[in-house]
Amino acid sequence: MGKVLVLLGSILLVLGLVLMVSGRLHIPVGRLPGDIIYRGRKTTVYFPWVTSILLSLVLTVIVYLIGRFRR
Repeated sequence: MGKVLVLLGSILLVLGLVLMVSGRLHIPVGRLPGDIIYRGRKTTVYFPWVTSILLSLVLTVIVYLIGRFRR
């Protein structure tokens, strides 16, 4: 259980660093074309539709490759 927690923590750390670097390099993570933004008078609703799909595809490929090389 401890190894799993360390692995998940490491993954979150790397993901956070990637997001910080992408923000400084002006890469539009979370603001891709197709993401839904509704701005009303007193509220803003934001749903990163395309970003969610892209993230899902990337994570699927990573998990597939890890599973493929573990054999």
